[in-house]
Amino acid sequence: MEHLAQSEPRPEPQPEPLSAAELAAMRRSMTNGRMALTRRSLLRASGAGVLGLGGLGALSACGIPPAGRTDAGSSADHSRQEKRVAFSNWTEYIDVSDDEKHHPTLEAFTKRTGIKVKYTEDINDNDEFFGKVQAQLAAGQDTGRDLICLTDWMCARMISLGWIQPLDPAHLPHAYTNLSPQFRDPDWDPGRAHSYTWQGIPTVIAYNKKATGGRKVDSVDQLLTDPKLKGRVGFLSEMRDSVGMTLLDMGKRPEDVSSDDFDAALARLQKGVDSKQIRRFTGNDYLNDLSKGDLAACIAWAGDIVQLQNDNSDIAYAIPDAGYMTSTDNLMVPNKARHKENAERLIDYFYEPKIAARIAAYINYVCPVDGVREELAKIDKSLADNPLILPDKEMAARSHAFRALGSKENKEFAQKFADLTGA
Repeated sequence: MEHLAQSEPRPEPQPEPLSAAELAAMRRSMTNGRMALTRRSLLRASGAGVLGLGGLGALSACGIPPAGRTDAGSSADHSRQEKRVAFSNWTEYIDVSDDEKHHPTLEAFTKRTGIKVKYTEDINDNDEFFGKVQAQLAAGQDTGRDLICLTDWMCARMISLGWIQPLDPAHLPHAYTNLSPQFRDPDWDPGRAHSYTWQGIPTVIAYNKKATGGRKVDSVDQLLTDPKLKGRVGFLSEMRDSVGMTLLDMGKRPEDVSSDDFDAALARLQKGVDSKQIRRFTGNDYLNDLSKGDLAACIAWAGDIVQLQNDNSDIAYAIPDAGYMTSTDNLMVPNKARHKENAERLIDYFYEPKIAARIAAYINYVCPVDGVREELAKIDKSLADNPLILPDKEMAARSHAFRALGSKENKEFAQKFADLTGA
């Protein structure tokens, strides 16, 4: 018995429950963050109404339970016998028909392959979704989902926990060939062994030309120091975007951010708060203020600006010379998924230029598929010519990503940022 006890593997370190600052950030993301109200629904609703918080109360009470690393990996794949695939995504994050009752690309996939897609819009927030599935994944159980779409930092966490299956390149010929160089080799998933990009989300500077008197606003330094903008500047309540853009302006790489770099960026933002240069930190509720001119300029998400420009010719954007931040939402197959090959076939389908163009025309974020321009131009030439949707090589080279943070670092950074923003 003693020998058996000694040979038992030591338990892996357990992720800690979410801190108060992390839970507050989750609430903000769910109520007015990047994906809480989508571009189309937000612009229609003019800021009225938010998504329900669902299971947040339970998470608030005790935090997300600990979950150790699991290497259960794959199980028997039933794709050949069961012609179906379950895909979980964010709300309004794929093309829909005019009557909003159908998803044309998914129906075309089923018609071509015979594989039925159970499409569920059940991802409202990365941490909330993690809370839904972590107990099953930690126990090596099937979540009932074959394909999920999460943001890069959460992808990094789930891959590091051993909860995501490696993808089979043999089932991904279009994806392997057509993935844009900008997204090919993230530090959290080298070589895209476990994931493929769904959409890229650039963070840029937006401004209201009428509110700035026709002047261009094209740097974070201008946002933080220009006296003519005082009290009419917005930064995002998403830490990686606001701090990342500030780091770039300081000549620092968010890919390599140290604790000292982070503190220096916060000090710079704190000066903007103390001097009342910064009006407030916002989610995507900045749209109404920017449109009215209450915010003359702000840090903004590109997809929002593409949509807002359709309704307001005074709205403009700038890509700072120092660079800009890009995060990604990514497709992954969780452990024990019953239909891994079907999920891989669906991923690969999304990387066909004609299919990718249809999705890009609806979503208006950065399309990760090379060779899509001609197909997108057939749908809408203005979208094909928009660098916020199809960046050229020069613009793509100026894109940066915030490095993956460990649990301890994330708590520390989130608390410091919450202290800055008053969240």
